[in-house]
Amino acid sequence: MINKERATQFLQTLVQINSVNPPANELVVAHKIAEHCTSYGLEVDIQMIDDARANIIVRLLSNAKEKNASLVFSGHLDTVPVGDIPWDYEPFSAEIIDDKMYGRGTTDMKGGVAALLEAMIILKEKKIPLKGDLLFLGTAGEEVDCIGAKQAIETDIVKNAGAIIIAEPSSGEIFCAHKGVLWLEIETFGKTAHGSMPQNGINAITHMHKIISALQTYSFRAVEEHPLLGRPTLVISTIKGGVTTNVIPDYCAIRIDIRSTPLLSHQEIIEDIKGIIGEIQKTEHDFNAKIHVLHDLNSIDYSGSQALLAQLKAVKNELSNVTLLEKGVNYYTDGSVFSVATNAPIIIYGPGNENLAHQPNEHIEMNAFFDAIEFYSVFAERYLT
Repeated sequence: MINKERATQFLQTLVQINSVNPPANELVVAHKIAEHCTSYGLEVDIQMIDDARANIIVRLLSNAKEKNASLVFSGHLDTVPVGDIPWDYEPFSAEIIDDKMYGRGTTDMKGGVAALLEAMIILKEKKIPLKGDLLFLGTAGEEVDCIGAKQAIETDIVKNAGAIIIAEPSSGEIFCAHKGVLWLEIETFGKTAHGSMPQNGINAITHMHKIISALQTYSFRAVEEHPLLGRPTLVISTIKGGVTTNVIPDYCAIRIDIRSTPLLSHQEIIEDIKGIIGEIQKTEHDFNAKIHVLHDLNSIDYSGSQALLAQLKAVKNELSNVTLLEKGVNYYTDGSVFSVATNAPIIIYGPGNENLAHQPNEHIEMNAFFDAIEFYSVFAERYLT
């Protein structure tokens, strides 16, 4: 039986904490989770990253003499910024209007975090003998650099997992694959001169324009469409350059967001773009450019984990009379980092609507939140018994 009042109040408490990244301050969220979970008899360990940042591990331990592999629940504690577009409701109020809770992080992904933890409390209260441990890993920094996940893989919590469920928003669907991410920065360097005498300078923006034009016609190396993730994408997302109107710019930089599939090598993409720069250098006088890798996480695909997926789909069908199909999603998760440290299947299932993530007026439907709690608790009980 779900304690809806307890779960709602806990979610409101989490949403009312400003953990926008940067600077994130996930330690405040971790302390609030620790206070809540220890009051219901769960074991808690806070894993410090720096003075204001931390991961948190919550444990419901099995008393079995010979334990099966553990089930790991996971979610991140930080959120993206509120943004410049005005909200209809204060972003950290956690107001409930028409059975929807509004606030930054309700969907991405404090709603999922609160649902996972409430499911653990329910199992603790039921006192069911488990054959394996149920663990929650709350990570810092997923929205920027996955710093928490990178530290967490040094522990046994991931290495000993039998399966990992990440509560990123999925609208109650099962996502068993997601794209990888490759963020690149390209810089061009020139020479300043008076705007009236451009022949005395080297225009870094003009040189960058040649790179941008080449990238707009770039095709990824021949690769078939992934059955769950489709094709890779490349977006030029930021540009910076220029001193003032009457000065020839000596510097320009762009950043590129590439989303990849398991059928594509990040190193091949980097080599292709280096090749583009090299070709321009052959024909363009005084051309000087550099490329830097800012973020590099692999894609994941666990569509072959049929036994686990069958269990998940059976629980969903029983609770909601819905038959789910395996799907993929374009965003990335901490699962990219976890996959380096474990062979355990990593599945995304969350109560939020992924289309509301990072948007103004972000919200979560309360019925979806309660349904997720029931799903997590029923699935965990069956998986671990």
